[in-house]
Amino acid sequence: MNNTVKISDKEKTVEIKGLGKRYLKSDTFAVKNLSLECYSGEIVGLLGKNGAGKSTTIKCLTGFFPFNEGSITICGHDIVKEPILAKHSIGYVPDNRAMFDRLTGTEYINLIADIHKTPTVERTKRIAEMQEIFKLGAKIDDIIASYSHGMRQKICIMASLIHKPRLWILDEPLTGLDPQTSKALREYMQYYKSLDNTVLYSSHNLDAVEKTCDRAYIINDGRLVESIDIADFKRNNQGRSLEDAFINRFIED
Repeated sequence: MNNTVKISDKEKTVEIKGLGKRYLKSDTFAVKNLSLECYSGEIVGLLGKNGAGKSTTIKCLTGFFPFNEGSITICGHDIVKEPILAKHSIGYVPDNRAMFDRLTGTEYINLIADIHKTPTVERTKRIAEMQEIFKLGAKIDDIIASYSHGMRQKICIMASLIHKPRLWILDEPLTGLDPQTSKALREYMQYYKSLDNTVLYSSHNLDAVEKTCDRAYIINDGRLVESIDIADFKRNNQGRSLEDAFINRFIED
C-alpha cells in the first residue's frame, strides 16, 4: 500500500497566475506571464541570474509592489482583494534588511508581533526559542543601528517568524551570515516545513538550494523557464550538481 502524499493533495499556500509587472516609465515587463504554485510542507527555491525577476516576483507576492497582470493568492486570500488577510499569512525577510534602526532588536520584534496581534506569552516564548538558534544574546537589546549585517539579518529572521506564518518568504537569506548561522537557518527551514508550513526563498547559493529545497523554479528575463523537482534531479543527474546545470544552461550559453 502506497502511503506517499501527493503534492496536489496538500494545501496550496501560494498560487501565482499570469503575473505581469512593468515598472513606471518602462516599456518592457520585469516579470511576464509567470505562474507558479507552492504547497504546505515544502521548501521551494526561486532561482535566476541577477535581474531575472526574482525579487520583483517576491515583492509582488508580498504586496510591496502593485502589478499589471495576473493574480496572486496566499492561503486562499487574494493579495489585492484581501491584502490584510493575505499578509497575515506571510513572514518576510527582504533582501535589503530594511528596519527601524532606532529601535532595539527586542523592540523591533515586538513591533512586528503587535502588527500581527501575537499574544505576549506566545511572543516571549518564541523569542526565547529563536535566541537558542540564532544566539544574539544580550545584543538583542542594543539598538539596530549598532548591528553588523549578520545581526540585522538575524533580527529580521526572528521578526518574520514571531507570528508563526503559514508562508515564510526569504530573499537571499544566507547573504552575510557566518557558516554556523547559515547551517542553523537551513536546519530551521527544514523544521519549519515539518510543521506543514511553506518556505519560499530566493538564493544564489545553488548548493544550499540543492541541499534544502524540495522543488525549485528558475526565472530568466522575467519568465518562468523551468520547474525542478530536486529529488528527481538528483536521481537523473548523478555526479552533476544543480550549480553545474544552472551555469551550463544560463551562464555559458
